[in-house]
Amino acid sequence: MGADGGLGHHGPVPALDLVLGSASPARLALLRAPGPPTRATTASALARARARTGTPTLVLGCDSLFTIDGVTWGKPADAAEAIARIRSMRGRSGILRTGHHLVDLAGGRCASAVEATTVRFGSMTDAEVDAYVATGEPLRVAGSFTLDGRSGPFVDGIEGDHTNVVGLSLPRLRRMLADLGLSVTDLWSTP
Repeated sequence: MGADGGLGHHGPVPALDLVLGSASPARLALLRAPGPPTRATTASALARARARTGTPTLVLGCDSLFTIDGVTWGKPADAAEAIARIRSMRGRSGILRTGHHLVDLAGGRCASAVEATTVRFGSMTDAEVDAYVATGEPLRVAGSFTLDGRSGPFVDGIEGDHTNVVGLSLPRLRRMLADLGLSVTDLWSTP
């Protein structure tokens, strides 16, 4: 850290591009929300970002798994599996873990970490489970649920970072950037 309490930056710092190595709209929305980084793009922009000169680029990859009673789930294979999972989760708690891997392409450095959040589910009737699965949403997410979607009302509470349940932990990203000598504010777009 610099003498001023900062990260040792002197003068204007070039804006960093953050490339999200995920097609998840929820993860991208987290990165583009007011306050957090706004220069995020999807993985399809990776080739363009790497080809540009003079713009330091970071690549962030994330993946989530949900564990309940020692059994770990990713995305369900089909609607029947989603229904069985959700019915087994009713009134119980599990742990959602998201692995994060951040690569600084310019500096060749990287940081990795896993964030864990406990999720406590409320009760859902069989009809509510069937209606939720019919939306298709649980087929696209680890554990067959998401905090920011239609299953949100059935999550009675969490212990830990709520953004982790959505798909990436913004506090974890901030700490990983700091491990690389960067600040989350280096990602913010300026007017």
